[in-house]
Amino acid sequence: MSRRVFGAWMALLWCASWASALTISSQYSPLNGQRAIRQRSDTIVLHTTEAPLASSLKSVRKYGECHYLIAPNGHVYRIVERKRVAYHAGRSMWDGRTNMDKSSVGIEVVGYHNKPITAAQYRAVTELLADLQGIYSIPDERVLTHSMVAYGAPNRWHKRSHRGRKRCGMQFARWTVREQLGLLSQPRFDPDVKAGRLVVGDTYLAKVLYGTAREQDKAIARFTSPDVDVIAAGRSAWDIARDRYNSADVLYAFPDGALKRGNEITNWKAMPPGTRVHLDGAPPAGEADPVLVLGQDGATAREAVGDAYNDPTTFYLTPDGRVRNGTALTEAHFSVLPAGTRILVGYTNGGKITPTRHAFDICGMRWNDALTLYRLPDGTLRRGNSLRETAIPCNATVFYRN
Repeated sequence: MSRRVFGAWMALLWCASWASALTISSQYSPLNGQRAIRQRSDTIVLHTTEAPLASSLKSVRKYGECHYLIAPNGHVYRIVERKRVAYHAGRSMWDGRTNMDKSSVGIEVVGYHNKPITAAQYRAVTELLADLQGIYSIPDERVLTHSMVAYGAPNRWHKRSHRGRKRCGMQFARWTVREQLGLLSQPRFDPDVKAGRLVVGDTYLAKVLYGTAREQDKAIARFTSPDVDVIAAGRSAWDIARDRYNSADVLYAFPDGALKRGNEITNWKAMPPGTRVHLDGAPPAGEADPVLVLGQDGATAREAVGDAYNDPTTFYLTPDGRVRNGTALTEAHFSVLPAGTRILVGYTNGGKITPTRHAFDICGMRWNDALTLYRLPDGTLRRGNSLRETAIPCNATVFYRN
């Protein structure tokens, strides 16, 4: 037997043993068949669910939020067919390209950003990556983490669009972890920060994602210390809860024993040091509430939204029913916006639903996205994933993410 033939024979044996080691079953989302076929597949995005298996599987299936989910025992669940778009990356950008859902495969690993995954998960992730990288010819440096691609819109803490919205999957950027996964190269810097499209919103996270192994170890201590969820000097509610800081699912335990939900807090500047933030009730996947409220998220539009307050993609929905974007308002208008005005950042106003113009006609497959918002005729806002297309009333206005 020649050396070449022997090598090919051994490769076949290895592939056969590898394939049998990876246990995959289908738990397709009810939305799977509605998702578009991706036109390109050049990136893999690794996530951590930040929740246990049962709630994670329920959530990602309900909303079709990943292609694969890997359980602690290494079992792999198919959630959305790998050729289709899964809504896993949310507001995202990499090297100038936005909406990474359209060009990436999303893998959710049941676990937490600051805790090690299991040995069985290491084996499953390694094998699944090898499979997908082979199918799509994706190099190691295009295996990214959700924390690398997610970015946040301007808010009360960050006046510009910024990296640092998610810590999700950050451990998969560590040199030691990637080596165990068979990944021999990785990004050395954030291309969007380098180009000035984004700014760094979390210097510690940036060190975890792009630092040396020593820098990573030092920075990650920030996320594993006993007081990681306690508000202190240099650690705000946003640092702990990110975009969920004002969510009803996030509980704040004040030093005096009082308890409040995120949506019950109005004066974020007065948050006392020592307040512990409980994220256990937060949903494991998807996006936080995309609606800001004037008077709750900031006393002024600039305070609530940051430098994007007067952008054409920032919309103000005042209590009297009017809808205007940032360019339609003067500084005098901004100064008299009433408390309770709802603010949408980074949206397109798609117009109204009519008998001949349906939601799909306006925003395509995004019509039922959790971040697509419908302003109903009675003034209420509903997310796309809470509505059936045939039940959306005429004259509802559609706002969808750019």
